[in-house]
Amino acid sequence: MAQMFVMYRTPADRAEFDRYYFGTHVPIAKKIPGLRRYEVSDGRIGTPGGVSDYHLIATLTFDSRADIEKGLESDEGKAAAADLANFAGAGVELFFCDTKEV
Repeated sequence: MAQMFVMYRTPADRAEFDRYYFGTHVPIAKKIPGLRRYEVSDGRIGTPGGVSDYHLIATLTFDSRADIEKGLESDEGKAAAADLANFAGAGVELFFCDTKEV
């Protein structure tokens, strides 16, 4: 398995971010080929030192890192990436890796 973590910094208007993210962006991103599971954080993001400056973390699961890369290169992946400019102005970071159970 492999996962992509998309970490969104806290926007000025959380309600507007959530409206756009769930109403527009999620349906676009769910069309990425190879996507097996799409999860998002629920509530404030915490750290050992307290509340973080992240508003939402999305975890997208694929069969392999190669599948993530293929998905991002697809028309659907490019559409999802282009859509970030429409709502993620506070900042967004993407990380992806293969995973294994230990």
